[in-house]
Amino acid sequence: MSQGSINRRQFIQSGAVVGGALAATTSASAKEPKKKYQNKKSPWPVVLNASTIRKSPAADPTPALEKIRVAAEAGYDGIELWMNDLEELEKGGNKLSDVAKEIKDRGLFVPNVIGLWDGMPATQEEWEKSLTVTRDRMRMVSEVGSLHVAALPFPDRENFDLAWATDRYRDLLRIGRDDYDIKVTMEFIGFLKGLNRLGEACCIAIDSDEPSATVLPDTFHLFRGGSGFNGIRHLQPELISDFHWNDVPATPGQFELRDRDRVMPGDGILPLTQCLKDLYAIGYTGPLSLEIFNEEYWKLEPKETARIGLEKMLANIATAFA
Repeated sequence: MSQGSINRRQFIQSGAVVGGALAATTSASAKEPKKKYQNKKSPWPVVLNASTIRKSPAADPTPALEKIRVAAEAGYDGIELWMNDLEELEKGGNKLSDVAKEIKDRGLFVPNVIGLWDGMPATQEEWEKSLTVTRDRMRMVSEVGSLHVAALPFPDRENFDLAWATDRYRDLLRIGRDDYDIKVTMEFIGFLKGLNRLGEACCIAIDSDEPSATVLPDTFHLFRGGSGFNGIRHLQPELISDFHWNDVPATPGQFELRDRDRVMPGDGILPLTQCLKDLYAIGYTGPLSLEIFNEEYWKLEPKETARIGLEKMLANIATAFA
């Protein structure tokens, strides 16, 4: 059977078999992470995703350098930037290597940049055309000192071919590793027509047959796409690059939610406490990144939103150890 003839059901089934082989050990035998972040309140670095303070009464968008300053002064461990932040910085005459030094000097790190937009087109011709922009984005990500860049399943389409996407993800991993010294992580988007579930992203990562392959889960997308949360306990911690953290309200309905509906952790209905317990049990020690797009918080000063966000994150984390 040719690679192109692998159908969706066969592909997912084969990924499930591999995923089962890589399943995590039980919580009884898993190595328990130490609480070494946030004054020993968290086993995970708590990161501010730049989307959370994207706008403010004073600026739309909030300048990238201010986002970095706010994250540091609020007490976060890192800042997760977006590609438009890097583009803004360069257009403003900033050397990204200098920005990387400032981030480090402020006691922060960059776990990931979002992301490689339109980096998974449907045809070979479109893929080759996309590489010029993709490579430039990887260059910027490398220069700002990020550990990862997210591969996003765009352009979106109903007939998103998982086998084709796996080949392209493998290519992206190798380009990032060999040419830019960065890792590429696979993100799924719950409200897309194409890649919208955790299992699909895991299939792509696992079947890439690359040791540095990872996925980027998001509590919103786990719920919105219908994956649920119980699958987390079956993952090896090394498969998770970063974890976007947020909550959702009871309304609108699950499959009507949009990014703007996200709320702070603990203010909604998601089973975040159990998810934290599962992450702890499998030995995950990577970042939890507060990512919301809530316009009510954009009405506040960024430092106030950041302060509230960190308080909410730590309160949520505490419930896992109560």
